[in-house]
Amino acid sequence: MSSGTVFTIAVNPKIPLRLARLEELANDLWYSWDRSTRSLFSRLHPGLWGAVGHNPKAFLKRVDESILLKAAEDPVFMANYNSIISAYDSYQSGPAHPDSGGGFRPNDQVAYFCFEFGFHESFPIYSGGLGILAGDHCKAASDLRLPLIGVGLLYRQGYFFQTIDNHGNQQVTYTDSDFEDLPVIPVLHENGSEVRIEVELPHRKVVVKVWRAKIGHVTLYLLDTDLPENSMGDRDITHQLYGGDRIMRIEQEIILGVGGARALRDIGITPTVWHINEGHAAFMMLERMRNLVQHGLDFAGALEAVAANTVFTTHTAVPAGHDYFGDDMISAYFEGFCQDLKITREELISLGRVPGSNDFNMTALAIHGSRFHNGVSKIHGNVSARICKDLWAQIEPEENPMAYITNGVHVPTFLAQEWSDLFDRYLGYEWRTNITDPEYWSRIETIPDHLFWSVRQTLKSQMLYGIRARLAVQNSRNHGSEAHLDRLLRFTDPINPNILTLGFARRFATYKRAALLFEDLDWLRRIVIHQERPVLMIFAGKAHPADVPGQDLIRRVSQIAQRPEFEGQLLLVEGYDLRLARRLVAGVDVWLNSPVYPLEASGTSGMKAGINGTINLSVLDGWWGEGYNGKNGWAIKPGPENMAPSLRDKEESRDFYETLQDHVVPLYYSRDKFGYSPEWVKMAKNSMMSLLPRYNAARMVGEYAKNFYVPASKQGALYADKDFSGAKKIAAWKAFVRKAWRGVSIRRLDTPGKRISFGEALYFDVAVRLNGLQPEDVVVELLICRQFKKTKLCDFKHFKFEFSGIEESGEHQFTLNLTPDLCGKLEYYMRVYPSHPLLTHPFEMGMMVWL
Repeated sequence: MSSGTVFTIAVNPKIPLRLARLEELANDLWYSWDRSTRSLFSRLHPGLWGAVGHNPKAFLKRVDESILLKAAEDPVFMANYNSIISAYDSYQSGPAHPDSGGGFRPNDQVAYFCFEFGFHESFPIYSGGLGILAGDHCKAASDLRLPLIGVGLLYRQGYFFQTIDNHGNQQVTYTDSDFEDLPVIPVLHENGSEVRIEVELPHRKVVVKVWRAKIGHVTLYLLDTDLPENSMGDRDITHQLYGGDRIMRIEQEIILGVGGARALRDIGITPTVWHINEGHAAFMMLERMRNLVQHGLDFAGALEAVAANTVFTTHTAVPAGHDYFGDDMISAYFEGFCQDLKITREELISLGRVPGSNDFNMTALAIHGSRFHNGVSKIHGNVSARICKDLWAQIEPEENPMAYITNGVHVPTFLAQEWSDLFDRYLGYEWRTNITDPEYWSRIETIPDHLFWSVRQTLKSQMLYGIRARLAVQNSRNHGSEAHLDRLLRFTDPINPNILTLGFARRFATYKRAALLFEDLDWLRRIVIHQERPVLMIFAGKAHPADVPGQDLIRRVSQIAQRPEFEGQLLLVEGYDLRLARRLVAGVDVWLNSPVYPLEASGTSGMKAGINGTINLSVLDGWWGEGYNGKNGWAIKPGPENMAPSLRDKEESRDFYETLQDHVVPLYYSRDKFGYSPEWVKMAKNSMMSLLPRYNAARMVGEYAKNFYVPASKQGALYADKDFSGAKKIAAWKAFVRKAWRGVSIRRLDTPGKRISFGEALYFDVAVRLNGLQPEDVVVELLICRQFKKTKLCDFKHFKFEFSGIEESGEHQFTLNLTPDLCGKLEYYMRVYPSHPLLTHPFEMGMMVWL
């Protein structure tokens, strides 16, 4: 009807008393990894469940009351409901997980800040890998009962919905979320008023509302500026994830960092550990310092007190990927902070300065304001150490404080239900409490091959059903004919899923090289278009709306897929989201990954595939560099970093073709009389056995707790004790060392020997000019190792010199007696660096003098 005014009203059903706890289930993101809970809602009305995007809270607002009344009288449904309620209660009240470690004090609280959180497709406040990782971090912390809370932003628009037209153009649609449909509620004061804080931006104050989401045992606090009290521009600050210009970005990061710290303070939460996942939240450090200065601590002491219990995780593998802002912009936004911190503009700017750059770098701020830093894989830890080496100028990258903790995935979220059921049957229900035990997971070998293969085929069938449905919608919207759809789906047969299926699904960023397999189309054609051994390739993924080269990659894949010879064997599926991702990683036979080394910081999609028995074929970058063992998949050795990109792509694509042609395809189709390849099943089992106990989020979060959270809590307490005497002491000592260090030098007093017999002692004697420092302020050290072509610092043994007196020149004498326990040609070095018992990392000052 076109005439008249349209009025709307929402009529919500009354939930029967017997089903009252459905609301509790809908408001706890525990449902995001408990499939039984999601199935409970789905079985009430499958069509509505799909229409609301698998959102339990939205579902309960729209389902007919008659359906709920009928369910309340259905003994089968009620039995299922009661079983799920029992499981939920057991989870909430159960004992701590055996992998949770220990060492936390009763009052410990970890605050985990991140720009995005990805728990489930029904809660769209994420974009990609960073958010999914943050979601998995919270889920694993809940499983382990760690004292962790999350802090983020509540966006009206998170990820966008993607469609792809006939020409391969990505079409973007944003939809505003209705917060009443999301599993969030406002945080309230004891008097019932909403928690709202204020954050100063240039020439105005922005009011921020605080919401709360429940993730099992973890609480997530989300900040929202979309309030009537704010101007339209300020209401938009938290409107869209990764939207807007540099001004929008800095204001979002100020709301997250400064606003997040103030919100926790207003709620009454006092974290003992602060963890920022990527540099977006680094302004939190300035707010914490400001609060300490206002309570009487000087700036230098406040910086040390804040840094002592702060953890910083970086995910970026290229210098240009780190957030940065102009000095003028920082000055405009933080003029008041300079006054409150009692420092000059230059002192504030120096916190975000990287040598050789004129911009304020958020990674530099994060590192200056923390003492625990890590990359997200072994390779990425080394890359990050090199990228950030100038922040510890005199320390070799290999030894600087940048550590690594390899990412992991939340097994209950991404392990297919069919595997869970099979494990219950063959491994016992206790597999859930042995997630990180490699010996336990060797039992997968005892699962009969035919059952293992049956689960793999079942998951592939489910995936193919989903792919067919999505492609049918895609074809219809793009005005494709039924005949065209039939050709498109001719190899996508869920009834007979016996075609080798390769999957590539991730963000379409140029460094991920989605089109690498198309370097030599003739060779690819010979591999995949085979009468007896055909290959199906499935591609999916999104490009950022501002990433034109990424969108060009989508067009390139689409163009190849539309070629007559590849039609039906190369599929580009639109609308990539968490649901499709779960289907793909569990359903395809081989997971492809082709990043430019070493730009894949970690990557987690291959982990999700591997724990489901999917076999990885990947460049040895990110996590696969440490996950590949020669028996659990295939590896492409990357070319040298200085190789020309075109030559590198040619070389590595050739390796992909040869691996597919000579290993992957023949192995898959080497079927026995039972219709599957025993050797393929063996490799798939190896994939699962080797990857599941290692690349899971329980192991990851356990390592954060052991290596970072507990030590940071202790260090923070040590610095804060007795009116921050530790922070004041270390700050004063560092200032003294910095002033003196340029005058520190070391020279040798003894005469170097050339050859000794095994068992003889060496005597070393050096003089160190300390320039006012005391012998206890430094470590004088000898490093010795058998000589190799490529000697790493980690190969050396360390021996400490002893102070033995003062020379007439005023230099301090240090000596060492050493009897080498090695034969052969040895190399050794001598060096001096500052040392203090209160230092968190021995090289955190970045100072060292080598002889």
